Amino acid sequence: MLSWDDFDTEDTTTAPATKAAPKPTAPVADSPVIENIAEGSVEDARQISADDSDAIARAKAALDELDVQEGLDDLEGAAARVQVGDKQMINARADLNQLVPFKYDWAWQKYLDGCANHWMPQEVNMTADIALWKSADGLTEDERRIVKRNLGFFSTADSLVANNLVLAVYRLITNPECRQYILRQAFEEAIHTHAYQYCIESLGMDEGEIFNMYHEIPSVAKKASWGLKYTRSISDPTFNTGTPETDRQFLRNLIAYYCVLEGVFFYCGFTQILSMGRRNKMTGTAEQFQYILRDESMHLNFGIDVINQIKIENPHLWDDAMKDEATQMILQGTQLEIEYARDTMPRGVLGMNAAMMEDYLKFIANRRLTQIGLKEQYPGTTNPFPWMSEIMDLKKEKNFFETRVIEYQTGGALSWD
Repeated sequence: MLSWDDFDTEDTTTAPATKAAPKPTAPVADSPVIENIAEGSVEDARQISADDSDAIARAKAALDELDVQEGLDDLEGAAARVQVGDKQMINARADLNQLVPFKYDWAWQKYLDGCANHWMPQEVNMTADIALWKSADGLTEDERRIVKRNLGFFSTADSLVANNLVLAVYRLITNPECRQYILRQAFEEAIHTHAYQYCIESLGMDEGEIFNMYHEIPSVAKKASWGLKYTRSISDPTFNTGTPETDRQFLRNLIAYYCVLEGVFFYCGFTQILSMGRRNKMTGTAEQFQYILRDESMHLNFGIDVINQIKIENPHLWDDAMKDEATQMILQGTQLEIEYARDTMPRGVLGMNAAMMEDYLKFIANRRLTQIGLKEQYPGTTNPFPWMSEIMDLKKEKNFFETRVIEYQTGGALSWD
């Protein structure tokens, strides 16, 4: 299990090595006898019989006109058996529907790990949170502000990430094993949005207020707006990579979403909610956030590997101008998260304050910069929250599958009158 304060101990400054391309092998045909029997059987199945209805007869007749080659020509990639050397992260010509042979084993392993981490929001008991939230003196004003602000940001942030993945990243990544993980990540983003909705509904919050917060609260709106500007062009269905400028545009998007949105923007809120859980407050919400953070750690590592692999395969993209732009993106994201920390936590609360959070975010920014081969911008910054290393590691905390609620009602169905 990766620890988020040690910041993903696997070294992602260089993408994992890829396999050498094997020599092409000639197709192996079945025996002529079997082929003849199969062909005859297929032809018999197509024959119109007296028992066929008019609709079935017309369906069979229509298939006689089917141009198989026309359909295959619409598939992405060259019509040949794929060799490892044909595969690339972007702009590949190989058939994208042929999953194997793998070029990036790390991508497939992350897909398997993501499947092994599966969970659902309803498996977390929210009963104690409901009682605490509805109690007049259960939480302080500062603590309530933290819960509402973070549910407001995260309830839409994961939707923004999912939209970017589904509408842009999946289409533009031309490697099938990476696409397989992206599909898993998109599903996990849906689970995360579901989890926030489950918390909001369970606690009886004003759903309109929370879900529309990214329009109404400046510190939330700025983060959402910053991320969206990197999506506008590549989410256009007519956008395609293949030129130095469009390839750079796609690389900017990946850095924005993996290094900043998931790699910086999530940290303040998760630290605040997990700190609340450590104090035995909002324990169900904190547990949901802990499982989400486990997923996000894997998303982050995957994105870093993709970015570094693109750099390896397209070194001309990673020039001084792009390095400076990437540095600026991470620094801008860090500044927005510092401002968000001050807005959500104007006074000291939960054993932390805005100044400590600022140090923590600078510590994270240094890590993000070095992970993609850039220079640290906050030298000497240390982690003021060493307890995060332990709380991020679920294996040290508890076995998730031993804490599932077997029989429960969803929090929104409970009455506390």
